[in-house]
Amino acid sequence: MLAVLVSIVSLGIVAQQCQAIVIYTGWERHALVGSDIRLSCSFFSWRWTSEDVTFSWTYRPDGSRDSISIFHYTGGEAYLDNKGPFKDRLEFVGNPGRRDGSILIKNLDFNDNGTFTCDAKNPPDIVGRPSSVRLLVFEKVPIQAGVITGAIIGVVLGLLVLVVVIYYLMRFLVARRVFSLNVSKHGKKKKEGSQQRQGPAPPADPSKIKV
Repeated sequence: MLAVLVSIVSLGIVAQQCQAIVIYTGWERHALVGSDIRLSCSFFSWRWTSEDVTFSWTYRPDGSRDSISIFHYTGGEAYLDNKGPFKDRLEFVGNPGRRDGSILIKNLDFNDNGTFTCDAKNPPDIVGRPSSVRLLVFEKVPIQAGVITGAIIGVVLGLLVLVVVIYYLMRFLVARRVFSLNVSKHGKKKKEGSQQRQGPAPPADPSKIKV
């Protein structure tokens, strides 16, 4: 029984000392051949940023099941890929003190298409799920992406205009209804007041009635 209580207390202490870390990257990025692109990675942690914070990036080319390590930051030092596909083309542009582990990939090529995964640790918060972003390199900006973006923006703007129109239409109808009620009520009171001022008609003089 004592051993069970000790285990429960130990688990509680560990749970308090170590909490989850949430890692963020983009979902999909588009770029042109020969251009540079920044792949962002940040994290949320309940702890202050640790001096032992680490960032790791891996890359999995399209059509491949295997991932390769291309960048690692630990102990205040950045270790870049010096023999893989991004040799001399990868630069660390993040700020670990601000929980930023972003990298810059230069002179993009079609072979760079693939999935980039970022993992971060902020001891004692080390339990977290890595986040991934897919990179698509084009010779020209895809028309389809521009059309979809424009369509989404158009739909949002259309809905906003529709809401504004409905709002002002409802205000106009309510104001018109209130005005009609006021006019009707005022006319009814005026008619009743006129009848009260006139009083009942005087009785006819019997001597002036023609036989």
